[in-house]
Amino acid sequence: MNITGLTLIDTIKALKEKKFSEQDLNEAYLSRINDLNSNLNVFLEIKNNSKGIPVAIKDIISTQNIKTTAGSKILSTYIPPFKATVVEKLLQNNVSIIGKTNLDEFAMGSSGENSAYGPTKNPWDITKVPGGSSAGSAAAVAADLAVFSLGTDTGGSIRQPASLCGVVGFKPSYGKASRYGLMSMASSLDVPGPFTKSVADARLVMDWISGEDGLDSNVFSNKLRDSSPSAQNDKIKGLRVGVPKEYFGHGLNSGVGKVIREAIKKLEDLGAKIVEISLPHTEYAVAVYYIIMASEVSSNLARFDGIRFGSKREDFGEEVKRRIMLGTFSLSSGYYDEYFTKAAKVRTLIRRDFEKVFDPSTGSGCDVIVGPVSPTVAWGFGEKMQDPLTMYLSDAYTIPASLAGIPGLSVPCGFVNGLPVGLQILGKFMDDETVLDVGEAYENATDWHKEKPKI
Repeated sequence: MNITGLTLIDTIKALKEKKFSEQDLNEAYLSRINDLNSNLNVFLEIKNNSKGIPVAIKDIISTQNIKTTAGSKILSTYIPPFKATVVEKLLQNNVSIIGKTNLDEFAMGSSGENSAYGPTKNPWDITKVPGGSSAGSAAAVAADLAVFSLGTDTGGSIRQPASLCGVVGFKPSYGKASRYGLMSMASSLDVPGPFTKSVADARLVMDWISGEDGLDSNVFSNKLRDSSPSAQNDKIKGLRVGVPKEYFGHGLNSGVGKVIREAIKKLEDLGAKIVEISLPHTEYAVAVYYIIMASEVSSNLARFDGIRFGSKREDFGEEVKRRIMLGTFSLSSGYYDEYFTKAAKVRTLIRRDFEKVFDPSTGSGCDVIVGPVSPTVAWGFGEKMQDPLTMYLSDAYTIPASLAGIPGLSVPCGFVNGLPVGLQILGKFMDDETVLDVGEAYENATDWHKEKPKI
């Protein structure tokens, strides 16, 4: 039995049936990590004493007594005295931390190249980026270096690397899971979520980590609704699936577009009703995001003032400095109304675009929206580093959902030139279950999620 290739649900089942022990499980993963990590640069910290189901945790999520660097030199020696709520909830479900994963510094990046500790490589092709900012968490699952992993998504940092690495990545609704213990990047956008080997695994992890904790006032008390695995295919029949015309215009790679349209046809074959829709303010989303996000970055990273943590401000990387300066400018006297206030107003218009499409009385009455996650497959190292705007545009399809706070799923749906493509499924605010239902129905009808990189 290939222990490291099993899904979370199959791993739990095998442990209950005593097909192998927890020690066997952890030794198998540690052996694989020892073989592959030096080449892929997935883990910044490896724990050799994990005892439960091994999970990889993005190194911006606080882990008590385990070094947490946020991929930055400025926190190179920081060991948190507390743990994040999502980590605490996993530990209560017999999950143990096998390691902390590499990321773009302070979660700022779309390629995994901005880490102070070197870039993570894509397991499908080590000359390609894995996506970002949750680069190591996506690559860990793709390379079977953990049963599942946790990442964070601010503008696409779970969905985009999941797409580029050929795994399932889920961004829950804002407020579904606590942000306590996440190092804040942009507080009105950050959400924790899982990378998994199947949609059913993502549902289980969300069941574990969602719900209020009394430490994050934005968290809703509701957990995921129960959903019978046998019912997924029935639930998609008659569902109205919106396809935004704005997601299929200039900038979308033709090969990626073809794969996505084939995936949409599969949903139609499963009984969904496909509806063309419009999200007219999509074109402003990237600009709005980089004003709002950078402004919140400027505020949140002010704590790294060279006095605490024993580091200097010069230890920040180039991308972090760029975003701090962008945010400080947007918030400065004389420019606040022109930039930040205007961006906040357009953010509301973007959210209303989604609300209208989902509302049967005023719009199309869609149950979910589908489209590409990324306009391209994984690109080569260095290709976009010289032009920040080109890099920012790689998140053009993920940013709108982040601004609206709605749930989003990336599920493997094919390949272009041997590199994975993800289908993005978006849902109504706090209707995470329908998004997962549609993703699981698609996954049950295809075999893309079973493909593994040959490493």
